[in-house]
Amino acid sequence: MASIEELRNDRLKKRKILEEKGINPYPAQCNRTHTIAEFRSDFDTLAHSHETVVIAGRVMSKRGQGGLAFCDVFDGTGKAQILLKSDEMDAALYTLFNDTVDVGDFVEVSGSAYVTKRGEQSLFVQQWNMLTKSLRPIPDSWFGIEDTEERLRKRYLDILQSDELRDLFVKKARFWQSARTFLIQEGFLEVETPVLENTTGGADARPFETHHNALDIDVYLRISAGELWQKRLMVAGYPKTFEIGRIFRNEGMSAEHLQDYTQLEFYWGYADYQKGMDLVERMYRHIAKETFGTLQFTIGRFDIDLGASWERYDYTETIKKYADIDIASADIKEIEKKLTSLTVEYDTKGWNKSRAIDALWKYCRKQIAGPGFLVGVPKELSPLAKSNPNNPTITERFQPIIAGSELGNGYSELNDPVDQAERFAAQAKLRQEGDEEAQMEDTEFVEALEYGMPPTCGFGMSERVFAFLANKSIRDTQLFPLLKPRE
Repeated sequence: MASIEELRNDRLKKRKILEEKGINPYPAQCNRTHTIAEFRSDFDTLAHSHETVVIAGRVMSKRGQGGLAFCDVFDGTGKAQILLKSDEMDAALYTLFNDTVDVGDFVEVSGSAYVTKRGEQSLFVQQWNMLTKSLRPIPDSWFGIEDTEERLRKRYLDILQSDELRDLFVKKARFWQSARTFLIQEGFLEVETPVLENTTGGADARPFETHHNALDIDVYLRISAGELWQKRLMVAGYPKTFEIGRIFRNEGMSAEHLQDYTQLEFYWGYADYQKGMDLVERMYRHIAKETFGTLQFTIGRFDIDLGASWERYDYTETIKKYADIDIASADIKEIEKKLTSLTVEYDTKGWNKSRAIDALWKYCRKQIAGPGFLVGVPKELSPLAKSNPNNPTITERFQPIIAGSELGNGYSELNDPVDQAERFAAQAKLRQEGDEEAQMEDTEFVEALEYGMPPTCGFGMSERVFAFLANKSIRDTQLFPLLKPRE
C-alpha cells in the first residue's frame, strides 16, 4: 500500500499536469446552476426539457474503465452520480478527467439529466472543470478514521464521511435556534454580556485567568452566561432577558463536562421558581420536539418521556431515600463514612461539608430517571438563591433531572443586598480555606442590588442537554473539541 507521502506526490504531479495545460487547480468562480438537492428534486423536469445543468461538489467515488467513467459527487446538500463517455464528449477532456481527477477533488460538471440502464438518476457530463485539487486522499468511506483521537483531531473528515454525524450538528443548530425562538416568543430580549470579568460569578467553578494588556489588569473568562450582568439588567428595568453564549470553566473533563461550551441563561422579572419550572418544562418539550421530532428518548439505561408529568424531588428526602442518611442532622464525618460505604470517590482539596453533601447527592441522582425537578436544595449550596420563607435552611432552587443527571439550574434569585453580601462573605471564606470553586465576592453587584431588583427567576442550561437527548457524550457533540497538540 502506498504511503501518504507517495499518494500526495502523485497528486502533486496531477496538479502540475493541469497547470501545464493552463488550468487553475483552485479557481475562485463556480458556475453551478443547481445544488445537488435541487438537481435531484427537479430531475424529471430537467430530463424532459433537456436543459443543460451545472452541478459541483466533491468526488466521493470514481469507477469505470476504458471509455466510461462514473463518479459520485457530494456538495453538502446531497449526492449525485455523474457519467462520462469518451465517445460522447471531447476525448481530450475525457482523458484529462481520468488522468487528473481523484477521489476528494472538487469538480464542476455540466450536462443533462439522464437515467442509466440500471435506473440511476445521473448527470450525463459534457464539460467539466477542476474547482479544487485535493493533495491528500480522504479515508476509505467504509471504515473511516478508526483512532478516536485522530477522528476528533480531523473532525472535518469524520463529518464528511458520516451522514449521521453531519445530521447531529444540524440538530444541534436547531436545538439552539428552537430555544432562542421559544424565549423570544415568550417576550424575552436577547442580550450580550461581558466574557472578560474582574470577578467571576453565577456558578461554583474554577475560572481561566488571563491578562488584559490595554488596562494592565488580570481578568477572568466568565463561568456563567452573564448571570450577575443580567441581574443588573433587571435593576435597569428590563423585565425578561436571555443570553446564549460561550462560557469557560478550568476544571476536569468527562463524558458530561467540558471547559469551553455554550450555555443559555434567562432572567424573568416578577416571577419566582414555581413559574420558572412551568416555563422550563414547556421550553424543554418545545426544544425536544423541534430538534428531534419526539418527546420519547432512550438515554443510557433510562427510557424518558418528556411529555409525562414532571415530578418534584426533594433534596434531603431523596438523599435519605437512596443513601439512608439525613444530611440535615449529619456532620461531615458521618457523611464521609457514608460516602466510603457507597464507594463514592471524592477530591479532598477544598473539602468541606457542602462539598461532601454535593458528592452524596451526585451518587443519589444517578438513580433517578425523571423527568422532574430537584427542589429543596440547602442554602449553603445555593449562594445566589432566595431562601424558602417556610424553611430558611433551604432555597427556592430547581434543577431539571433527566436520566440521572442535572440538566439545568434555576432559582428565585436573591435580591436582598444584605443577605447577598453575607453569602458572598461566606463564599470568600471558603475560597480562603482552599475551595477554588467557591464564588468570588462581587461588591459592585451588591451595590447594584441596593438600588433594587424586582423578584426574579433565573435559569441556565448548557449544551449538555443536547448531548443527553442525543444520547452522546458531550465531547462527541462538539464540532472541534480541544485536544493537546501533537508532540
